[in-house]
Amino acid sequence: MKNFFISYNSADRSWAEWIAWQLEEEGYTTVLQAWDFRPGANFVLEMQQAAEEAERTIAVLSPDYLAALYTQPEWAAAFVQDPTGKKGTLLPVRVRECEPKGLLRSMVYIDLVGQQDEATARDVLLRGIHRERAKPTVPPTFPGTAPRSVAERPRFPGALPSIWNVPHHRNPNFTGRETLLADLRTALISGEPAALIQAISGLGGVGKTQLAVEYAYRHTADYVLVWWVRAEEPATRAADYAGLARELDLPQKDAMDQRVVTEAVRRWLGQNPGWLLVFDNAPDPKDLRPYLPQGCAGHLLVTSRNPNWRGIAKPLPVKFLTQAEAVEFLLKRTGQIDAAAAAALAKALGYLPLALEQAGAYMEATGRSLSDYLEIFREHSQELLGPDYPPATDYPDTVATTWEISFQQVQRESPAGADLLNLCAFLAPEDIPRNVLREGAQHLPESLSAAVADSLAFDKMIQALRRYSLVEATGDALSVHRLVHTVARNRMAEDARRTWAEAAVQLVNGAFTFDRNDVRTWPTSSHLLSHALATAGHAEILRLASEATGELLNNTGLYLRERAESTEAKAALERALTIGEATYGPNHPTVAIRFNNLGDTLRALGNLAEARTHFERALAINEAAYGPNHPETATAICNLGNIFRDIEDFEGARGHYERALAIDEAAYGPNHPAVATDVNNLGLVLQDLGDLKGARAHFERALAIDEAVYGPSHPNIATYVNNLGSVLQNLGDLEGARTHYERALAINEAAYGPNYPYVASIVNNLGSVFRALGDLGRARVHYERALQIFRELLGADHPSTLTVRSNLDSLGA
Repeated sequence: MKNFFISYNSADRSWAEWIAWQLEEEGYTTVLQAWDFRPGANFVLEMQQAAEEAERTIAVLSPDYLAALYTQPEWAAAFVQDPTGKKGTLLPVRVRECEPKGLLRSMVYIDLVGQQDEATARDVLLRGIHRERAKPTVPPTFPGTAPRSVAERPRFPGALPSIWNVPHHRNPNFTGRETLLADLRTALISGEPAALIQAISGLGGVGKTQLAVEYAYRHTADYVLVWWVRAEEPATRAADYAGLARELDLPQKDAMDQRVVTEAVRRWLGQNPGWLLVFDNAPDPKDLRPYLPQGCAGHLLVTSRNPNWRGIAKPLPVKFLTQAEAVEFLLKRTGQIDAAAAAALAKALGYLPLALEQAGAYMEATGRSLSDYLEIFREHSQELLGPDYPPATDYPDTVATTWEISFQQVQRESPAGADLLNLCAFLAPEDIPRNVLREGAQHLPESLSAAVADSLAFDKMIQALRRYSLVEATGDALSVHRLVHTVARNRMAEDARRTWAEAAVQLVNGAFTFDRNDVRTWPTSSHLLSHALATAGHAEILRLASEATGELLNNTGLYLRERAESTEAKAALERALTIGEATYGPNHPTVAIRFNNLGDTLRALGNLAEARTHFERALAINEAAYGPNHPETATAICNLGNIFRDIEDFEGARGHYERALAIDEAAYGPNHPAVATDVNNLGLVLQDLGDLKGARAHFERALAIDEAVYGPSHPNIATYVNNLGSVLQNLGDLEGARTHYERALAINEAAYGPNYPYVASIVNNLGSVFRALGDLGRARVHYERALQIFRELLGADHPSTLTVRSNLDSLGA
């Protein structure tokens, strides 16, 4: 018979496991669903048996526990056995703020709320379990003078959670939506798994984001973490998950493979309660599935124009404001009292919150009355109701008209501010870095460059744009609503669009300085990725096949490839190649570089035939441009050698590697990193051919060259050390192999984090050494770790996963 059955809600699993661990450390026995209920068993019967056979029941109290239906029979069964509590059969342990009601209200609970020190919390738990007298071990402080302790002080409801990145201020003029907010809260705290993700859907500008912002601010006291995710693009989703990983200080926060970071955040969210996540402007359910935690322990909001979310979330449609709400908003926003004029204007604006806010901002800046604004609106609306525009009842007309008034006012007040808005219209809408604008002023038209470079003039531009709510500004970034982007671009003449699109390309290209060998360039590249993609996309739509556009797409593709996002990299590099051929002609050396880059990505995707075609094309161009003995020619030759090795034509690979090495040694001398790469490749193919001593000599030479260039801890060093370990293992020097693998592993873990394919490969190699040494236990541990990494990152059917699975199976049960 077990001492304790621990009854808990899934949102409090981490608390339940911690309690069970402390009790078992103390010598008690426990029954815990997470540990003791096996797949395939009958959940209800298991729960009944656990409750009947345990001497005492611990109820882990939280709002989720009290709201859940299935937890009630668990604690009620123990209460019936001991209604007076004399035997301590039912022991409530409160882990989150909540107020027990009914029969539970009469129970004295062990209170762990507010405990921040684990040792203290353990002592409180065990003293409650032992049912000892709660007299403290030190005299209490005289209450007449003692201040209240920090641990006892409840958190001020207006204080923000410790982890908070909501990019919007609370709207003091927020009006209406009370039923929506109440429904939202009721659903989220219902405890029903299907309601823990709420999809707020509706037309653009209807107030979806504002509803999510208002909910977040109203319920700050209910969460320890509130995190905002820009969900419209894979790049921004990944970047914001990476930001959350850094805030949580997860071990995987600096992993180069974004999938590793995302999976780490998903696991944390699935195991920890008390958080709110907002996916803003999500395009489609399938785009969010890779980011959703398994076993949602917190609350998640999605805002989207797409109403089809029933597969993963409970839809919450958002409609236009009612007339009464729209009138109330306008009167509050403007401070005016003409309700009739407000009603007429609200109707003309289609009761759309974004249009109402823009109108209010205009009237606040200009001092116009409600009736004045309505007259101006009616005059300008005629221009937008022509044959080239949708019907007047469709909200883009109303928003576009409102913005056109604001655009013209900004143009009069701050021509440079209008230019800044034109530039921003060709960047991604959110998080436009101020420093990139300042530092890239030389790339901008003269009308804007001087104002951007001058801090005071810059602030005046922002002031003019903010006056009409056309931008949001923080200390280091600007954001422009996506509909403002669209309208701003559409109202430009064709030549103006081309001017500002090219300026945006030049700006971002100058700042996107990705270098795979310099990790210091990676954070900036991550930050600018969404702008690079957006800017290049606009340039292509306008058929701006400029050198800068091609260079930006090429560098973006290289960055994506290094992040193991090969499919996205392929798309960017294909576009870069097309622009390069149009810009430079089909036989230019720059085009050869693009062929090589795209070929590398195709090879990573397993498309060897197409990769070979690209490498051969690059070789032909470089031989024609530089001759047969140039380092650029050697690069293409080396890449072709990789293809021959992939298809196991080892002699063909050897010939290519030897030719590349001869060219690079003649060009650079014997101690250049390019030479090290060639020497290492030769070592690999010699190992394939069975020449282990020759392979070892080549790996040692490559290692010596790069250690002299990069130092002892660069990822290139790990590659050569790992290769040396492999050849030593084949030579029978198992301890030498082990030492090399362990060094390579330490380097790669420091560079990539603990969960990365390069790391898994070396962990697998260590497993094989331990197996050869007869240490099957450590071999199993390493194989299992490598298998987990490969399975999570590459999938269960990837060749690397299957290889490690086979290695593990070979150890037997």
